Amino acid sequence: MNSEDVEKQHAELVALAIVSLIAGAACGALGTLFRLSLARADQARDVFIAWARSEHAVVGFVLVLLAASASTALAAWLVRRFAPEASGSGIPHVESVLNGDQPTAPLALIPVKFVGGVLAIGAGLALGREGPTVQMGASIAHLLGTLFRRNADDCRVLLAAGAGAGLATAFNAPIAGAVFVLEELVRRFETRTTIAALGASAGAIAVARLMHGDSPDFQFAAQPFPGFGTVPAHLALGVVVGLLGAAYCRAILLALAASDRLARWPVETRAALVGAAVGLLAWLAPDLVGGGDAVTQRALAGTGALSGIALTLLIRFGLGAVSYAANTPGGLFAPMLVLGAQTGLAFGRICTHWFPGVAADPTAFTVVAMAAIFAAVVRAPITGIVLATEMTGSFTLLLPMLTACFSAMIVPILLRCPPIYDSLGERLPHKSGHAGKPAQ
Repeated sequence: MNSEDVEKQHAELVALAIVSLIAGAACGALGTLFRLSLARADQARDVFIAWARSEHAVVGFVLVLLAASASTALAAWLVRRFAPEASGSGIPHVESVLNGDQPTAPLALIPVKFVGGVLAIGAGLALGREGPTVQMGASIAHLLGTLFRRNADDCRVLLAAGAGAGLATAFNAPIAGAVFVLEELVRRFETRTTIAALGASAGAIAVARLMHGDSPDFQFAAQPFPGFGTVPAHLALGVVVGLLGAAYCRAILLALAASDRLARWPVETRAALVGAAVGLLAWLAPDLVGGGDAVTQRALAGTGALSGIALTLLIRFGLGAVSYAANTPGGLFAPMLVLGAQTGLAFGRICTHWFPGVAADPTAFTVVAMAAIFAAVVRAPITGIVLATEMTGSFTLLLPMLTACFSAMIVPILLRCPPIYDSLGERLPHKSGHAGKPAQ
């Protein structure tokens, strides 16, 4: 290769890096606005339920059910009418585009994903903010790549980088966003992709922290470095979480299959039924609905009796699967973190009671289980470890997380349970355009 070719390659790489920073900044701004909108929606839901309870009980109960049902149905209608690709997490669609199996989504996806996500998660569905921010970030980055006249390969790289920027923005976790691109989306280490992923995550988190602050998403007390004697306990925790992760994957697929069997009903009707069920739960236990950050924070603080933790785990398990079957925008990560946190806290309580020498604080198992369930469900352990570390600021639990992720990955593999996004990707319609199931 002559010097002119080398110079040209360097110039193109610098141009890609610059565009990735710009794309990341745009993703960070939109993702933070989405996050702030969800926070306002959660506040509005809590105020509305409190007001409804203060009125006549029957009238207030009906109003809550109608509001949740209508909001969920409207989100499903927006998806069906304007951007079917916006249904569900959106991450399988991003992966399908990167693999060349589907075309890029239309620009209508961005407002549909934004508004639909606020409506669905604001109504109380157990869905995560990261799915919409990942898919919106991918669309924005690809659009900017086109506007800056980058070639098709660079646009593809930018699409992946924008998805990582969306994840970084959703959880204030820039390293996890970049690692997610390499480990889950493209599944290989390549210089151009790495530079774009790092640039986009850096640009996104710079803007996001200006708008939202730089504190970790969760407050967690500093933990000492665990001793070697904790290895068996963390291996056992990984097995438990692996079983839970496999069960959760299958529960999601069963819920989607049940929704498919009701295909003769309009998607809005199915979504309205899910919304009504969520509204019922919101009336009875308003702190258990929604994305679940508050539930995770309580687990990290170690609050609640063991029976209450078990009940919360059971309810959120079913709520997450049912919510995902509503065909509205929303991700899987945040609900998974809730399940991992509850399981880790319960395991820690039991472990420290029967084996008091294993760990001084049961909440340490909470963070470890958050990483492990990511490994079990998504099969991206490094992303899960980095994500849990950045979200809690806990750098002393890296070895326990590594240990638990190891066994959490082995269990679903032995049970022949594929990664959730592989299963959801199989439900996508073919590139040829003939009819298929809604994008998930």
